[in-house]
Amino acid sequence: MAQALIEVSCAVIMDGELVLVTQRSELMPHPFKWEFPGGKLLPGETPESCIVREIREELGVEISVLQLLPSVKHYYSDSAVKLIPFVCTIRRGDIDLSEHRSYRWVHRSELEEIDWLEADIEVVALVNRYC
Repeated sequence: MAQALIEVSCAVIMDGELVLVTQRSELMPHPFKWEFPGGKLLPGETPESCIVREIREELGVEISVLQLLPSVKHYYSDSAVKLIPFVCTIRRGDIDLSEHRSYRWVHRSELEEIDWLEADIEVVALVNRYC
């Protein structure tokens, strides 16, 4: 039987040539993997409003959404996700992690060297293509 797709918005937060990446904590599934921050859409929520809410909750900052990138579908052994990536910038605030273990700003030329969560690898390819 096909797995139901979990819709997840994620933020490719950029500052010039730098991209914000976050590391999952030991308490999260796929611990210590790096990802673009974001989360599951709530019922009735648009992908864009979801990413604004998730980044406020997870990172404590307000973002501006600049561009929607093509969605990515990824099938794990126990779940399936539809990642909806948005290119964003930080509008206001300082990063204060509530869920992740760590974060860092990485030059876009170094994105492919990171130990990514599997679904996010495809988002890296989109960043290289569209941004």
